[in-house]
Amino acid sequence: MNDTDQILTDATTPIGPEPVPNARSATAYIRRGALGVGAVALLLAMATDALAVAGRHLGFTFLGAIEIFEACVVIAATSAIVIATIDRSHARVRILLEQVGAGVAGALDRAADLVSALVFVVLIAGSVWLASDLWNGHEVTEVLNLPVRWLRAIWIAGAVLAAAIFTGQAVWRRT
Repeated sequence: MNDTDQILTDATTPIGPEPVPNARSATAYIRRGALGVGAVALLLAMATDALAVAGRHLGFTFLGAIEIFEACVVIAATSAIVIATIDRSHARVRILLEQVGAGVAGALDRAADLVSALVFVVLIAGSVWLASDLWNGHEVTEVLNLPVRWLRAIWIAGAVLAAAIFTGQAVWRRT
């Protein structure tokens, strides 16, 4: 095999995340649910912001638009993290993996998944600690009095899902 054959072989090798999970798997249902929730949150954020901008041009203010937008972004970002974890599309540097054999690359990939799960566990621990300290503080937003505790709970649930998915991908990885 010469260099041209290697380039052609590399060009035909699929690049990117693995395909979406089987339509009947649990992760497919989680992905579909996260996609729906995230899409609704983004649409609500967009509509809220559009109304606020239109209101400024028409001479009336939409009080609390920023608070609604921020709440929607928390939900959409949490959904995006769960979807990216299921699709294995988080950013990864593959320079080292391209230089080692398939067995070592698989082991390093598993280790990266376990480290990612550990990072989410640390984020979960900090978020739970913060939420438990402020849960009975009835922390609310300034204008609309939206309770912040439920947004924290949504983030924690999404982070738990991401950590569990990373762990599952590391343990049951297809090679």
